[in-house]
Amino acid sequence: MKPGVSRRDFLKASAVAGIGIKVSFLTSPTQARLIETPPLPGPDWLKADGRPKYRLDSIAKVTGAKTFSRDYRARDLDGWPQQQAHAFLIHATKADQTYDGIDLSALGEELKPDRLVLHEDLLRDGIAIPVPGFYGDVFLVPKGEVPRLLGQPVALLIYWDFARYDAAKRLLRFDDTIVRYGKKGPYTHPQHYGAARYVRIGGGTPDAEDRFSPFKDSVIYGSFAGDEPVWPAAGQGDGMARGMAAAAEIENDIAAAGEDALVLKRDYFSQSVDASAMEADNGNVWYDATSGVLHVMVATQSPYEVAEVTAILVSKSRFPLKEVDLKVGYTVGYGTKDHSIFPFFCVVAGIYGEGRPVRLANDRYEQFQMGMKRHAFWMDNTLVVDRTTGLFRIMTGHFRNDGGGRANFSFSVGFVAATAAQSIYYLPRSDFSAAAIASRAVDAGSTRGYGTLQSMSATEMMVDEAAELLHMDAIDLRLKNLFKSGMKNSQGAIPGGAQRNEEILLKARAHPLWARRTERKAAFDAANPGKKYGVGYGHVQKDYGTGAEAALAALEFDAAGRIKFGHVAHEMGTGTTTSQAVMVGDILGRVPDETEFGKVRWPQLPLKTTDEPYTLSQEEEDKRKQDPRWTPRFTSPMSATNSVYYLGHATREASRALRDLAIWPAARSLWSQGIGGGVMAPFSVRREDLRLARGFVNAGGLPPLPFEKVAAEAHRLGLVTGVSVHTFNRWQWTEAEFNIPEYGKVKLSADALALKYGDGACAESKSLMTLDGWHFVERAAVYYPPVQRNNAGVTYYAPMATLAEIAVDTATGDVTILSHHSIMECGTQIVPELVSGQIQGGIAMGIGHALKEYLPLYEGGPGDGTWNWNRYELPRSKDVAVWSQTAEVLAPLSETDPPKGIAEVVMIAVVPALANAVSHAIGKRFYQLPITPEKIRGALA
Repeated sequence: MKPGVSRRDFLKASAVAGIGIKVSFLTSPTQARLIETPPLPGPDWLKADGRPKYRLDSIAKVTGAKTFSRDYRARDLDGWPQQQAHAFLIHATKADQTYDGIDLSALGEELKPDRLVLHEDLLRDGIAIPVPGFYGDVFLVPKGEVPRLLGQPVALLIYWDFARYDAAKRLLRFDDTIVRYGKKGPYTHPQHYGAARYVRIGGGTPDAEDRFSPFKDSVIYGSFAGDEPVWPAAGQGDGMARGMAAAAEIENDIAAAGEDALVLKRDYFSQSVDASAMEADNGNVWYDATSGVLHVMVATQSPYEVAEVTAILVSKSRFPLKEVDLKVGYTVGYGTKDHSIFPFFCVVAGIYGEGRPVRLANDRYEQFQMGMKRHAFWMDNTLVVDRTTGLFRIMTGHFRNDGGGRANFSFSVGFVAATAAQSIYYLPRSDFSAAAIASRAVDAGSTRGYGTLQSMSATEMMVDEAAELLHMDAIDLRLKNLFKSGMKNSQGAIPGGAQRNEEILLKARAHPLWARRTERKAAFDAANPGKKYGVGYGHVQKDYGTGAEAALAALEFDAAGRIKFGHVAHEMGTGTTTSQAVMVGDILGRVPDETEFGKVRWPQLPLKTTDEPYTLSQEEEDKRKQDPRWTPRFTSPMSATNSVYYLGHATREASRALRDLAIWPAARSLWSQGIGGGVMAPFSVRREDLRLARGFVNAGGLPPLPFEKVAAEAHRLGLVTGVSVHTFNRWQWTEAEFNIPEYGKVKLSADALALKYGDGACAESKSLMTLDGWHFVERAAVYYPPVQRNNAGVTYYAPMATLAEIAVDTATGDVTILSHHSIMECGTQIVPELVSGQIQGGIAMGIGHALKEYLPLYEGGPGDGTWNWNRYELPRSKDVAVWSQTAEVLAPLSETDPPKGIAEVVMIAVVPALANAVSHAIGKRFYQLPITPEKIRGALA
């Protein structure tokens, strides 16, 4: 769903400049142990049923061997100099006065920086912001200009030794005389980032053709007049004009609604928050001018983007560059390390290290000051409900999100919020718009939830209030308006798979917390004077993916049956290394013996891309796909809840292909040996009878075969013994046909394929394995989902509901969470323990957003450099009902259900559940988050 930053120019420029790009993950014994080799941490990793007892990286974690990018210095990195230099930034804390320079006299001669870097140095040396607009327009504030945003860096100070660096940094912290300011000036933040509108008028019934929808017709894009979005004129012309006519019709119908309808209009606000990842932004960069190689080690969720943009950044400067060598370690960021500007500040610091590696690492004050935030949202919602039937007639929502002083993904976050606002409800007519606003605030970006926490929380609070005004049970009202399988979303697209929210609602309605809430409240309130009991419900469904997901996976086995597995995915706390290995075991009957995650070298898949999956026209894509080596995108960053389903799809597709091309024919060969066709001849055994489990191959009552024996037979016969695939998804999977020697035409849900053949393969087959021992099979035909499918907005959802039980102290306003119960549907759980961990951690984050966490956007906010966890309140175990929380997950419809991405949805439902619980407790509704004790006391006064 993120409109990708096109990297076409990056790739062209790096190719023209002849710059090599290497991306690799820290793996040697002297570096981070990203994954243990072999991957089985101990003989007890797997239970008797083949399921894992603990995460694949657990031993490394508990023994301290699992390390993060932040843990490394130059001496820990192979081939780097031993001396480590250090750097820090000085930030502007005003955005309404000119910056007139810095005064470092407080440092004296002893603590003066060994290298001071200002904007003028960067300008002289040709160092400019890469991707202007997305990352702003300048790294450091030019002298005589007003800073673009609060907390914007004005100077970079580099020290050759740690002691002087540390002393200087401590001395300058909180000293507001260091940065000199001049005359007052207007705000200089960028132009606003964009406006989009999604209007749908159905055809009268859910299955009828829409009169207008984004998927069928067009998304509407707007401009700005001042701070207000300006939309195209309504008319019968192009799609946007017709869309605005549809919007006008909806607006007129709201105005004309009679007494038979409840017209509920409410404004909501969701605050800016800090994701508070324990690892603050950091990087270590060594520029070796002699070799022309820039060595980078940085914490990032999007390593390919960092490497490519770095190449452009340096290639345009006076510093010679032949290669960017990027090392990536474990990191965690909840989205805030995805397309962040911070890695490029690290690159700038390294360039001025005069041959020394330079480490730039935020402490917690600095992370609050410049780390990307979750967007603040203002939401103007209207819901029209038929008073007799309780059916929703119309819903509109006009949203404004503040992206701060750098664009980043603000526009994308806004329109994702708009497309998610319908949540679990079917809306016959809807009009959702988003306007992404630029301001002097610290920039906001791709933070967990991606705008949907804000918009869906408001929807759930609104539906709850509508039920109260209609004197209806809130769950019954939800059941009446449920989005069901085959219905269209607010973009006019039909989501994939079964929509199972009705099962969740029925379970929630029967749960004691809901069914007995009235009598429980009466008893609690009577027994606890001064306290009020409440139960609230929240129910959402969250999209996962970006609409341009790409992945690579490789599987092979040797004649002894040892399985080797490689994947582009890397670990950032989700447990993806564990789940991907388990997926292999689920299909092949045993987990890999050797793994490589974060695999960046794929010579067997020599693909080409301009990485324009969102912006390339259909005509241009049709031309490009004639090249069997072209793909819309090579790979995706670790974001958007994409690991288990999208990245896992490559794992599953490679596993299935290896099973079908190798395991089945090799097993059939073994079963057919002997007089008269062996043990197989008397039976009718088909491919669908094949079962692989616990290291054995079974089918239709035939003798079980050890995997090792089948692998040996596959090699003897020269069958396929290795499969590499590349996959691409545009709210639908790409499919391609491949002509495989000795097999014929094979259709896969992948757009690229490479194979290895067994030891006994003929000379002709072996001669094809020319790419690092692989045979790249050029596709015979390919089907890419049409570009118009971008307008679907989303077709993949994961739902979750939460019941929250609270007590409100009417004297202090404190909210105590007594218990909470969640119900989720996530398809097949690959590793249930990981799902449980996501639920518990996500709910804690949601509780913080609902009740505690808050950052002022402008003056007095984190841009002033004084914020830390002493001022910013995070929830602790006592705040999240850690011992009285429960959860259940719906069983899959069958063992063939795919897994769903759930890392974001788990944090959302608890937010409106708590807001609705407070309303139930004290009879007062709140429309602005967080709901603090001060707000509650004010409402009760």
